[in-house]
Amino acid sequence: MRPVLWIGGAVLASIAAAGLFLTRAVPVDAAAFDGVTADAERGESVFIASGCASCHAAPDAEGDAKLVLAGGERFPSDFGTFVAPNISMHTEHGIGDWSLADFASAVKKGVSPDGGHYYPAFPYTSYAMMTDQDVADLWAYMQTLPADATPSEAHDVGFPFNIRRAVGAWKQLYLDPGWVMEDAPTPELERGRYLVEVLAHCAECHTPRTALGGMDESRWMEGAPNPSGRGRIPALTPEEFTWSAVDIAYYLETGFTPDFDSAGGHMVAVINNFAQLPASDREAVAAYIKALP
Repeated sequence: MRPVLWIGGAVLASIAAAGLFLTRAVPVDAAAFDGVTADAERGESVFIASGCASCHAAPDAEGDAKLVLAGGERFPSDFGTFVAPNISMHTEHGIGDWSLADFASAVKKGVSPDGGHYYPAFPYTSYAMMTDQDVADLWAYMQTLPADATPSEAHDVGFPFNIRRAVGAWKQLYLDPGWVMEDAPTPELERGRYLVEVLAHCAECHTPRTALGGMDESRWMEGAPNPSGRGRIPALTPEEFTWSAVDIAYYLETGFTPDFDSAGGHMVAVINNFAQLPASDREAVAAYIKALP
């Protein structure tokens, strides 16, 4: 009987060790940024396209106050309510003491400087394909923004979703860097793909989720329930979404639809961001949407 117990214990220990290995937090290789020269001015465009202020500014912030990334915006979901943290340059309550590698690990891998997992309410599954140059430029720009001493609020997430280590298992299923639209034959489509699938992370809202909360890429851009519980995020696939490319680009600049309606909800912030980008970027997004299968 004793040998059986020893064998059983060894098997359980091996399974536990494998689980710990698979669910570990894996940061970026800091050496990937050796020789990368950051450009803060270009980083501003990355910041705008990525919608950083849309989530991390204080909920009541207006104008220049939106550049004070004090956090506090609340995001309800089926797994609890997530609260955007302070990502200002404050060294205690923000991320002012981070390195570029720390920042890149958070953005592309969902890994904190202390080796923990961030919840995927932070859209690192989309940002995972961000270029190292864009990450460095974004970090350079963010370092020019003001510090704020507002402490980050805790997420309101209950058991078992409050077990951070479990996010490591979730990443094994859903953190899979790669293009959904594999073929982008023109520079415009290539740019549109980068904006939609990565920086602007459009699919995070417009694509249905699985029972575990990952994006269901088999139903890419088919629309999804609004996490707030109010209404539905519309589909952008051709059989459901018939706007012309011109209509789409105009909407991203002005917020006005072809039916003379206007954008509402979180889309208002998205349009405020896109309106600051070059017209060629809005046209590239429109080209991507029109090329969806």
